[in-house]
Amino acid sequence: MRAILQRVSSASVTIDGKITRTTGAGLMILLGVTQSDTTEQAIWLAKKCCELRIFSDEQDKMNLSLFDVDGEAMIVSNFTLYADCKKGRRPAYVRAARPEQADGLYLRFVEEIRSLGIKNVQTGEFGADMQVSITNDGPVTIFLDTDEIMPKP
Repeated sequence: MRAILQRVSSASVTIDGKITRTTGAGLMILLGVTQSDTTEQAIWLAKKCCELRIFSDEQDKMNLSLFDVDGEAMIVSNFTLYADCKKGRRPAYVRAARPEQADGLYLRFVEEIRSLGIKNVQTGEFGADMQVSITNDGPVTIFLDTDEIMPKP
């Protein structure tokens, strides 16, 4: 499972020309799911996203988590995080999970973020053509991949 975290001062998702969901300061999380991902990875990654200390404290040091700043979260499914660009000019998406698997794990990730106590958790619409707007704060952008950072059993 992969996530792109962007520290934002605001985020919104537009579907069919209408702004449908908005958040204030917090995180924009683009989430990619691959075929071998599990519920355990979704739960672990959700917690990791909320606990990362990437928000500034009084001394302007990145020392605070999403919990510490009472931040909000916009979570958008993004299969293109598993683009394979090794050959040619057209990315291949063979590692991305099929929609039925990806949607279930995406929803589990969202559910976990909510259960951790993040007050305003908004989402995109799985499989929809969306326009995502953010005001990146910093900019701060972090890439997480459970295959690389999650402890192995």
